[in-house]
Amino acid sequence: MSNLNLLFRERIGFPINKNITFEDLDIILEKTAKTIPFENLCIMSKNTSELTKNNLINKILHKKQGGLCYDLNAILYLFLLENGFQATLFRGVIYNQAKQEWNSIGKTHVAIIVKHNEQRFLVDTGFGGNLPLKPIPLNGEIVSSDNGEFRVKQENSVHGDYIFFMKLKYKDDDWKMGYAFKSNETINDVAALNEIQKIIVEHDDSPFNKKPLITILTDNGNLTLTDTSYTEWIDGKVYKKEVDKKSFTDILKWTPSSRH
Repeated sequence: MSNLNLLFRERIGFPINKNITFEDLDIILEKTAKTIPFENLCIMSKNTSELTKNNLINKILHKKQGGLCYDLNAILYLFLLENGFQATLFRGVIYNQAKQEWNSIGKTHVAIIVKHNEQRFLVDTGFGGNLPLKPIPLNGEIVSSDNGEFRVKQENSVHGDYIFFMKLKYKDDDWKMGYAFKSNETINDVAALNEIQKIIVEHDDSPFNKKPLITILTDNGNLTLTDTSYTEWIDGKVYKKEVDKKSFTDILKWTPSSRH
């Protein structure tokens, strides 16, 4: 067993010697979402590194940090390859719900397509609190998980031929667009993601270079920490409080990013 395969299983708490099947992806996605946080602390501390297999292993599996979509889905992609899956990465354009428009910084979301029994599925563990927690077939079928309902529809837009939709549990009454992508524009080398990291780190319109953000799913909801607030969703109820610099540091110590 490779170092990456072993360390990833240890990080998320998945049996070391179990042969992974497609049916196990639900468990792996849920464990990953509840173990490895979506966060931008490296960007805020100006401590980013080149995206390579070894650097991802060091950051997420040795140092036990989290990351953004290009970190989280890249390490999952490498793990899936190690376990015999037909997987590729792709780039997507996120739909800005607040502005009701596509993000101006382009194709900066990274996710995975897995092929199984001649059918393609979207797999995503890098979309903050919007994670489907299950593979989503690219045929419009609605998939339900503890986090809500999700589907991928073949729908042409200026940014591709498919759109990922979500209806989050307790939060959404109607379907919302998540991101659009071109299903035939795939990536097989994580080094290609460095362009995305550069945009996220440097672009004026990047949502992740302004203030710290840590979010992670829990058994009964999710939690989100910024430099000004701490929010917990517990069984559909939201608890939010303001934080200052000291309380931010104190809360960070016992989040999954505390080893950063």
